[in-house]
Amino acid sequence: MLKIYLLLSAVITLLLDIPFEIFKQTYSWWLVPVLLIGAFVALVLLHCIVLLVSVLVVNLDKPPKDTDFFRLLVKTFLKMALPILRVKVHTTGLEKIPEDEPFLIVSNHTHNLDPAIIYYAVPDARIAFIAKKEVRDLYPFVYKALHKLNGLPIDRENNREAAKVIINATKLIKEKTNSVAVFPEGYVSKTGELLPIRSGSLKIATKAKAKIVVCTTWGTKQVPKNLFRRRTDIYFDVLDVIDTAENQQTVELGEKIGEIMLESLITKEGYPTKTQEESIDFQ
Repeated sequence: MLKIYLLLSAVITLLLDIPFEIFKQTYSWWLVPVLLIGAFVALVLLHCIVLLVSVLVVNLDKPPKDTDFFRLLVKTFLKMALPILRVKVHTTGLEKIPEDEPFLIVSNHTHNLDPAIIYYAVPDARIAFIAKKEVRDLYPFVYKALHKLNGLPIDRENNREAAKVIINATKLIKEKTNSVAVFPEGYVSKTGELLPIRSGSLKIATKAKAKIVVCTTWGTKQVPKNLFRRRTDIYFDVLDVIDTAENQQTVELGEKIGEIMLESLITKEGYPTKTQEESIDFQ
């Protein structure tokens, strides 16, 4: 989309030359670049305004309309916003992600920016996030955006409501409407260390007979500290893809996923140094 905006900026500049003969002016050497930059900035601002309005008009009482156009708006916005915030996302293992089938993507959770990083790293997977219901009060704009992206709010302390969310998430995968993303720790880790894996969320994959894409995200906690002052390096790693057809036991899956995540995380700079293998119960 950014390339399209650059092309449109050039087209606008050429069209302005027809009535005003800009290129024939003695000051065209500085006016042409200014017009190009101005047109590009105007298109970017228009993009942001359209995205803003699209989110603000979302009616939370109605079923979401997950459109390709809105996903393109979000995808392009993140591509523009992260560089401005001086965030560099490093990815590995993206080639492991299934391309022809929906899946359940699981990751550790160290900051509220983690969903944005996953959307940025895997923009074409049509991911629907399972998010804590508290987001509605804490971040209403984000909540509306997630709703429009088929996101599912979950009450982590209400088992009956959580079961309904699992059923609805399973339906999204079975009907090939969306892939689903969840943070199986259940909470943001304040220290950064991996919390015990809640295996109940993995029922989404076992019930849908879908693959589980195991990932880790590292570095998002540093974004607020480094904001605009220095670059923040964020690492999004796709570690493994587990076929649930080979293992339907969610407790065993939770233990395996926790071990895979931990093995990757302990290699990251800044990860807590205490012996995690002895202190974490992944059940």
